[in-house]
Amino acid sequence: MRAFVNWRCFRISKQGHQINEEIRDREVRLVSETGEQLGIMSARDALERAIEANLDLVKISPTANPPVCKLMDYGKYKFEQTKREKEARKNQHIVEIKEVRMSPSIDVNDFNVKLRNAQKFLTEGNRVKVTVRFRGREMAHTDIGKGLLIKFAEQCGEVATLEKDPKLDGRHMSIFLSPKAAKEAKKN
Repeated sequence: MRAFVNWRCFRISKQGHQINEEIRDREVRLVSETGEQLGIMSARDALERAIEANLDLVKISPTANPPVCKLMDYGKYKFEQTKREKEARKNQHIVEIKEVRMSPSIDVNDFNVKLRNAQKFLTEGNRVKVTVRFRGREMAHTDIGKGLLIKFAEQCGEVATLEKDPKLDGRHMSIFLSPKAAKEAKKN
């Protein structure tokens, strides 16, 4: 017995708009380059107008009834769009989470070094996770680690706010510090 398999080839649609000959709709609502409504017409007539004006016919609203098409220079439009996206990416700041690790038996100078590093991270606009790791018998004295974390948060009080109280997770106790807003820091 033969089994027949029905293979279908699906066209993978590219990101973007349908332009010129790709528009297969019977009727479209046409908008001029300046935004003026030119009315409902056949896709062929709209394409002819685009060719006469030396522009592209671009489907901007495919879900409308009938679909809305606009006359525009598509190459220029794509260039400006990528330029805007690049500018937006350049202006955004990604907040990272930096981690500072300590043990409950940390010395004063080591504590101060960790504190300065955390304050530097916070002034750069990053969040800081401060972690105390307990080993062996240190698990019996988690209160020392809690006091250490609270002291750390108080020392960073000028540039940071404590998000949550110290939380024990297995052998680690941690807190999260987030930077104060620039306006808020100027008031204090």
